[in-house]
Amino acid sequence: MAPPSPFPASFFKESCNICLAICPEYETGIKTNVVYATKGLAQRLKAEGKNSPADLILTVDIGRLYVYDDLDLLAEIESNTLEQNIPSHLKSSDNKWFALSKRSRIIVVSDERIGAGEILKIEDLADPKWKGKICSRPGSHVYNRALMASLILALGEERAEEWASNFVFNLARRPQGNDRAQVKAIYEGQCDIAIINNYYYGKLKYSEDPIQRKWASTVRLIFPNQEEGDRGAHINISGGGVAKHSKNKDLAISLLEFLSKESSQKMYGEINFEYPVNPNVETTDELKSWGSFRADNVKISDIAKITQTAQKIIDRTGW
Repeated sequence: MAPPSPFPASFFKESCNICLAICPEYETGIKTNVVYATKGLAQRLKAEGKNSPADLILTVDIGRLYVYDDLDLLAEIESNTLEQNIPSHLKSSDNKWFALSKRSRIIVVSDERIGAGEILKIEDLADPKWKGKICSRPGSHVYNRALMASLILALGEERAEEWASNFVFNLARRPQGNDRAQVKAIYEGQCDIAIINNYYYGKLKYSEDPIQRKWASTVRLIFPNQEEGDRGAHINISGGGVAKHSKNKDLAISLLEFLSKESSQKMYGEINFEYPVNPNVETTDELKSWGSFRADNVKISDIAKITQTAQKIIDRTGW
């Protein structure tokens, strides 16, 4: 897993072990030891049990966060700050994990080859008029799996699978690469349409590589499902919780609370182009310039609960 945002990696005057992510030293005064892992961290904590040194777990994607809850690796948290700063649909019902930032799964299209208003919602990508026009990373990636789960909640399993079949039929090439690679493919003319997390557009737009900035300059963003009465754009989260066997729970909660406050919420937007979960924090000017949008406010835990069903549809349809 990667940190939800590249906060400065300098930490703090008291001791608190953290599985993932960072916060500014001068705000908390808490010394933090950071462990990064690309995979296997939940299984490691499960094996360590009461001997685990972990205090705080931060990760990206609701499906990954839900794994820790499902394995009973998180402690219930009592925090008025988190209760006030995090909306109910973006946290667990038993206060074991909380969202810390939002990212929208959006549509990007060639600014030259796709006209304004031609695509308005995710469901439109199943239209046969787009055959050979769409690029995608593999459906089994957690970001697409969560999107598939959101479609199941919105449309029902049968219609969601029909959408996935038609979507795959419209692909210009086999699913491959990451979200950046889909924007590159549009730039190169391999396809005209792709689905990405919104922050990848920001990373490309402000990349040190001029070629990547060129990729970004050739696409237009579409926040889907914005028409009146529609559900809004699908979002995913980064989030965190306190390790069940933490030896420093109060300090871990303090760090989690800090990440929900205004200074950190702004940093998620300014550095990583993510949206605040704290309703009292304004979206950054850069993100506002990309267009306002309404998010699908389905309870994020409901998406996590059906990711296995989503994966079965992805497997059956060859996404």
